[in-house]
Amino acid sequence: MIIVGELINSTRKKIKEAMEQKDAEYIRNLAVKQDEGGANFIDVNAGAFVFDELEKLEWSINEVQSVTKKPLAIDSPRGEAMALGLKLHKNGKPMINSITKESDRWKQVFPLAVETDSYVLGLCIDDSGIPDDADTRMKIADGIINDLIKAGKSIQDIAIDPLTTPLSVNTNFGLTVIETIKKIKSSFPDVKLITGLSNISYGLPARKQINRAFMVACMVNGLDGALIDPLDATMMSIILASEAILNKDP
Repeated sequence: MIIVGELINSTRKKIKEAMEQKDAEYIRNLAVKQDEGGANFIDVNAGAFVFDELEKLEWSINEVQSVTKKPLAIDSPRGEAMALGLKLHKNGKPMINSITKESDRWKQVFPLAVETDSYVLGLCIDDSGIPDDADTRMKIADGIINDLIKAGKSIQDIAIDPLTTPLSVNTNFGLTVIETIKKIKSSFPDVKLITGLSNISYGLPARKQINRAFMVACMVNGLDGALIDPLDATMMSIILASEAILNKDP
């Protein structure tokens, strides 16, 4: 499983405060813990800062890279922020998190995905928003993948997020994600499927238990990776056990 450590995200209250106050020790400590917890990538998001995202992103990336050699997932919808993050990146191959088929975002991020040696995570979203059904998500994924390949991006560097959305909004959304995973894997077996898994439990009690159960269900159906909390030792153990049962290399 490809584990993207999700904790350094400015939408989280403590992270936003740490970025505002330039609490380097807090950010560094969280980066180290995620590294040691088994993260393959460390996600860095400063998007909650509407007017000074670039400054906060640069500071955060520099602090994270001062304590870990793990590659980063640069997390922003803005081309300017993504370009800065890719420029600052030092260790290994970064992940672009993310690109969509929304016209403005595609126009900003697509050139960066094609021109840089990076992995790119595509979200199944277009100008109509987030589709409720697997067929429409598959259609968007198909467009993202084929457009990237036609522009010269290796299929090995492309990942798709089937788009995990909360069960609290629609109780069918878990099944929609699983069906989307199956459809994409069937058409594009070499494309990695990576999702923001913890979104499934938003607004519900017992979130960790729901996340863990959903992880197993998704892995059985072809999920390759997830943005998760790698400090959740039980989750990480479940992933390893599931990989053994599914005869997948850890």
